[in-house]
Amino acid sequence: MDFFADTAEVSELRQLAGLGLLDGVTTNPSLIAKSGRKMAEVIAEICAITSGPVSAEVVSTATEAVVAEGKALAAIAPNVVVKVPLTEDGLAACRAFVASGIKVNVTLCFSLVQAIVAAKSGASYISPFVGRLDDINLDGMRLIRDIREAYDVQRYTTKILAASMRSANHMGEAAKAGADAVTAPAAVLRGLTRHPLTDAGLAKFMSDWTAAQR
Repeated sequence: MDFFADTAEVSELRQLAGLGLLDGVTTNPSLIAKSGRKMAEVIAEICAITSGPVSAEVVSTATEAVVAEGKALAAIAPNVVVKVPLTEDGLAACRAFVASGIKVNVTLCFSLVQAIVAAKSGASYISPFVGRLDDINLDGMRLIRDIREAYDVQRYTTKILAASMRSANHMGEAAKAGADAVTAPAAVLRGLTRHPLTDAGLAKFMSDWTAAQR
């Protein structure tokens, strides 16, 4: 399962790359806005940090405008994946991108049938939002399992990119559910190495070693 960082902060990405926790990156307009920089500039810098897929999201909503914007984003670097919303216009644009050899991440997926139509449109990735479903008392991880089952039965090649990961537990459950990749904030990814018993065990080893040297 691949780890994607859901951030546009290049300093965080460099840290994750150094830890071997960076297989790709997902961005969105909100994350780019926080950086205070132009999208093309940020995406280009991110693509220089990782050779993995970098999702760059369009802000247009009408098909023709989405296609034009997406092609401009794809021209920034060869590892850019154009991110489009799961709407009729977004799926129509997805088909146009696929015909041009451009990879697409269809985002804001909240149901199995949405994931199916995205796969039929040729999406490279589908992004089901686990945490946001949990927020309204629905089982977000159940959706990942359902998509995995349907994709395997139908032999769709679209990869499941579990999004809106909020915790290490989410990450582990997504792996068990069959997600091909997960995207999470840098803090969640760094937290995967931590456990209170690891800290306690290390402290005990160090204490015993110090005592043995006296």
